[in-house]
Amino acid sequence: MTMTTPPATPNAPRPADCRITGVLLAGGQGSRMGGVDKGLVELAGRPMAAHALERLAPQVDELIINANQNLAAWQAFGYPVFGDDIGGFAGPLAGLHAALSRAAHPLVVTAPCDSPFLPTDLVERLAAALHAADAQLAVARTFDQPHPVFCLCRRDLAGHLGDFLAGGGRKIDRWYGTLKIVEVPFDDQEAAFRNINTRDELAEAARDLPAGAG
Repeated sequence: MTMTTPPATPNAPRPADCRITGVLLAGGQGSRMGGVDKGLVELAGRPMAAHALERLAPQVDELIINANQNLAAWQAFGYPVFGDDIGGFAGPLAGLHAALSRAAHPLVVTAPCDSPFLPTDLVERLAAALHAADAQLAVARTFDQPHPVFCLCRRDLAGHLGDFLAGGGRKIDRWYGTLKIVEVPFDDQEAAFRNINTRDELAEAARDLPAGAG
């Protein structure tokens, strides 16, 4: 399978201390999709992850993919691919920790591979809020619903997160509770955070894609 996605190039150059590594989280087992790798499932004729990568790439200075299976298929997108440093499909925090350990830039933003509608201004708004609040982590929220895997955090949290994971921690909200965080409202884009977990949701997403998005 050969797939290409435009290289990660931000809309405008950022100062070195504000540069951002984007991470597509694709390290899960896809159990609710019948055990298949969700990001590789086709949506409108392309892998679902291709839609997410297309939206995320222009917003970041570097783009990498966290995946724990089907590595050759993920490498075909043309970005560096790495697995969790903790075995057993330990969840999104394991993927984030691996990303923080590998990121070239001081800020790291994450998005899941099953989010083909993610906001095209996600990074801009998260970064503005992070800096304004002098926070360690910014997380997207729509109304009263946080979206914890859509976050921007500081690379220097790698050690802190590593200690949390080494102590058996796995719950993302519990780790967030140890940090200074800021929730960033995206009430104007609630549908953008819809992810795809079932075949029915996949069919619905295909109907909702803009014309020509396939």
